[in-house]
Amino acid sequence: QVQLIESGGGLVQAGGSLRLSCAASGGIFSRFALAWFRQAPGKDREFVGGITRGGGRTEFADSVQGRFTIARDNDKKTVYLQMNSLKPEDTAVYICASRSTILSVSTIATSLFDYEYRGQGTQVTVSS
Repeated sequence: QVQLIESGGGLVQAGGSLRLSCAASGGIFSRFALAWFRQAPGKDREFVGGITRGGGRTEFADSVQGRFTIARDNDKKTVYLQMNSLKPEDTAVYICASRSTILSVSTIATSLFDYEYRGQGTQVTVSS
């Protein structure tokens, strides 16, 4: 059983930065492809970004491209979401998710249903 625990959320002013962390326990972290999603009140859940098992490829939603980055640390079993130039519309609960893949998989799933495990989420609020 894999558990994912997000942290690092909070209140920040527009233009500011936050770094979210997602720590995993259980499973073999180095085999996971990982992704971040977000859910804002009254809006559909949205894919934010993902990273392949090998870490060689990342993909982001158009709405965050150029502002957000993803990195993984297999030794710490943690994936990070660095969020810069935050906007009020980035306000949401941010959720990390994992799925086991083979090393050769380079595509990044953008639906949460394609992931085996997900965390509870961490709230990010961006004030204007």
